Amino acid sequence: MTRYVIKRIVQAVLVLVAAYTVAFLLLNALPGNAIIDKIRTPGSGITPAEGKILIAYYGLNKPLYAQYWTSLTGVFHGNLGYSIINGNPVTTLLGQAIPSTLKLTGLAFLFGLLIGLTVAVSSNYARFRWLRTSVRLVPGVFSSVPTFIVGILFIEFFAFGLHLFPAVDNGSFSALVAPALALGMFVSAPSAQVLGGAIAMTRSEPFVHVALAKGASEAFVFRRDIFRNCALPLLTLLGLIFGELIAGSIVTEAVFSRNGLGELTVQAVTNQDLPVVQGVVLVAASGYIVINLIVDLVYPLIDPRILIAGSRSRRRPVLIGGSTES
Repeated sequence: MTRYVIKRIVQAVLVLVAAYTVAFLLLNALPGNAIIDKIRTPGSGITPAEGKILIAYYGLNKPLYAQYWTSLTGVFHGNLGYSIINGNPVTTLLGQAIPSTLKLTGLAFLFGLLIGLTVAVSSNYARFRWLRTSVRLVPGVFSSVPTFIVGILFIEFFAFGLHLFPAVDNGSFSALVAPALALGMFVSAPSAQVLGGAIAMTRSEPFVHVALAKGASEAFVFRRDIFRNCALPLLTLLGLIFGELIAGSIVTEAVFSRNGLGELTVQAVTNQDLPVVQGVVLVAASGYIVINLIVDLVYPLIDPRILIAGSRSRRRPVLIGGSTES
C-alpha cells in the first residue's frame, strides 16, 4: 500500500509540472504583450524608460527558458508573481476569488451527484416502463443544453418571474442555489449515464440473481452488492467531473454576476495578464490532480484486488527447466 501511495503522489507531481509547463508555453506563444500594449496606449502615462523598467521587472527581456525557470522556482516557493494590470500579488487575487468558486463548485458537485444518482436509480428501478424510458432521456437533455442557457432560463423564470432567488450575487445562500443547480445539472449527465449503465449491467450478473433467489430484497442487494460494484467507474468519473465544474464555473459566474475564479480568468485573459492566467491554471490543475489522486487512493479500499494485481505485475518471470513461472 505504501508503494502504491508513493507512486500515485509522484505521478501527481509530474502531471502538475507538465500542466504548468504546457500552460506557460501556450500563453507565451500568444501574440501581443500586456506591458507593451500598455506602453503604446495613448494616455497611459508610462514613458518608454518606465516601460523598460517594467519589462525588466517582469523578466520579459530574458530568454524563454530563463522566464520559465524563474516562474517554476517561484511556484515552489509560493511566489506566483504580480498582476501586470494592477500590480497585486497573484496569490492575493487567487485567495480572494477561490472561496466564492469553492462554494459554487462544492454545492454544484453535491447537486450533480444527487441528480445523477436519482436518475441512474430511477432508470433501472422505476415501477413503470414508460417512466424508466423517459428518465433515461434526461442525461442527454442535460448534457446537450449549454450551462449559460440554463442559467439565463433560471434568471428569467425563477428570479424575475417567481422571485425565488436574486438575479445577481448578493452574498446570501439563496443567491448561490440557482447557479449551483444550473452547474450541477450539467455535470450530472455523465454520472447518470455511467452509473445507470453500470447498475443495469451488474443487475444481470449471476450473483445478483442468486441473492434475490435466496430472499434478499432489491434494496438490500443494491446497497450491499450492486452499488459497491458500480462505485469504481463512478469514482473515476468524479475526477473528470471536477474538471467540468472548474470550466463550467467560469461561464456560470459570468451569467450570475458572481465574483470568483471565473471573473478573474475572464479579466486576465482579456487584458493578457499572463501571471494571473498561469495562477488560475495552476489552481485548476492542482484541484483536478488532487481529486484524481484521492480517487486513486480510495480505489484499493473499495477493491483490494487492485493492489494484488499491481504486485503481481511487478513480479519478473523466472526461467525454470525451460518454462517460465511467476
